[in-house]
Amino acid sequence: MSSLTSHRSASLSGSVRVPGDKSISHRALMLGALALGRTRITGLLEGEDVLCTAAAMRAMGAQVERLENGDWVVDGMGVGGLLQPRHNLEMGNSGTAARLLMGLVAGQGIRATFTGDASLSSRPMMRVITPLTQVGAVFEASEGGRLPLTMTGALDPMAITYELPVASAQVKSAVMLAGLNAAGETVVIEPKPTRDHSEKMLTHFGADVRVEDLEGGARSITLKGQPELKGRDVIVPSDISSAAFLLVAAAIIEGSEVTLSNVGLNPLRAGVIETLKDLGADIEILDQRTEAGEAVGDVRVRSSKLTGCTVPATRAPAQIDEYPVLFVAAACAQGTTRFEGLAELRVKESDRLSVMAEGLKACGVELEEGEDWLEVHGVGGTAKRVPGGAQAASSLDHRIAMSFLVLGMVSQQPVSVDDASPIDTSFPDFRGLMESLGAKFS
Repeated sequence: MSSLTSHRSASLSGSVRVPGDKSISHRALMLGALALGRTRITGLLEGEDVLCTAAAMRAMGAQVERLENGDWVVDGMGVGGLLQPRHNLEMGNSGTAARLLMGLVAGQGIRATFTGDASLSSRPMMRVITPLTQVGAVFEASEGGRLPLTMTGALDPMAITYELPVASAQVKSAVMLAGLNAAGETVVIEPKPTRDHSEKMLTHFGADVRVEDLEGGARSITLKGQPELKGRDVIVPSDISSAAFLLVAAAIIEGSEVTLSNVGLNPLRAGVIETLKDLGADIEILDQRTEAGEAVGDVRVRSSKLTGCTVPATRAPAQIDEYPVLFVAAACAQGTTRFEGLAELRVKESDRLSVMAEGLKACGVELEEGEDWLEVHGVGGTAKRVPGGAQAASSLDHRIAMSFLVLGMVSQQPVSVDDASPIDTSFPDFRGLMESLGAKFS
């Protein structure tokens, strides 16, 4: 384990670019491996999670290479062309890689064993096992449908219609990837829209994808099977989930002004910006544009006095990964902030709701925790400060580790995390980038 301590910082200032979007990076590698010809990826996130996906695609026959200029190229095998891996597919800490790759294997007629670290091996996989079994895949999983597990894909995969019991972009994507090699149309119905990177990237590579809004806020996604995907250039925007830590830090540290370039602003991912604005953060979007079907822009944030608000459950799918650092913002606001619809946080890399609540209380934050909600009583901005002075458990969770380090940048006393090493899964050089803006770590 590698502990790290964050100290109260002076104002943050500067212009930086955070690493590439993790969700888009995973999908670019996977679809590049299923495409004919060469895919060139610029801005790929080179974190541990994404490197697990790159290794898995190599193990199944695709040529994946990093060029000297930092771009990546993938020479694909075509839909249905993946080979049976000769060794286990190690997923590390990445639930996205595990679930989406299970979708790929389900439609390939090959056998693969998935393994992961202790955190990933505790996470539920039945949510993808259930629909992929309908496609025709066969699973031999550990107790509770967890990793390690071995699956055999279907030689003749079935195109299915699957209604998601809960909104999940990972499950939706797994079913769609399984349907790529199935004759006919695969249909996924989601109760409310979730991040749509898979739909956009499948279309970018040449697949026929139709999206239809249904009554009550539901959405139907239809994929025509057995397309001929063709290699494409992909420019990966900066990850808004990583940008969120800098947005919150600049908003709560007096005198700060930070500009983040080329941030992905997909409306189904950008709930954190809406919530920070509801709290009173001074955020401005500059030069908004579209690249490879994704909304992109530069984001400027200045410190401001935050005031508590109610964050509705309807916003959860658009900011599910940003809640931990939003709890930190709420702790520094004036008054009470209520977060609703948080049940999904209990099955992320850790039980993010309870782990964040315990750590915040140890740092002197008053709060109440429910099964799917949290109320945080803020200390009132820069006039008063969170006491801090505690060591928080990261629970092998990169976002929890970074959230408490942001808290230490504004608290009265330093805040430590017991293990900062998981940060590398999504935000390599988090410390260096933060220090370049004025943060202090030891």
